[in-house]
Amino acid sequence: MSLVSFALILTGVLLNAAAQLLLKAGTNAVGHFDFQLDNVLPVGLKLAFEPHIFGGLCCYVISVVVWIMALSRVPVSIAYPMLSIGYIVNAFAAAWLFGEAVTAQKLAGIGFIVVGVYLVART
Repeated sequence: MSLVSFALILTGVLLNAAAQLLLKAGTNAVGHFDFQLDNVLPVGLKLAFEPHIFGGLCCYVISVVVWIMALSRVPVSIAYPMLSIGYIVNAFAAAWLFGEAVTAQKLAGIGFIVVGVYLVART
């Protein structure tokens, strides 16, 4: 895999991870809500105008463009498993940004992901 291909994959993964974190920050700002017929419009408007959610959606759009560029250079059987790097990024970023716990069980899972991504990248 060339450096450009790897950079495109990593950029796509990081944009996707950023999107998830922004969406979580947005839902934290909005607070808990239930979608019911009588509150779909108020909740929908609240979500639509929350800046973090807008930023997360923008990250998704850009990540799709970057991902398509990556897929034009790398077989999907190699590129797609690389998305797992996002789990690692999000686990530690969520701990840092939102105070979510990184337990021993999560660390073990992250270890398996790291080994799996390494094995796939080497093929």
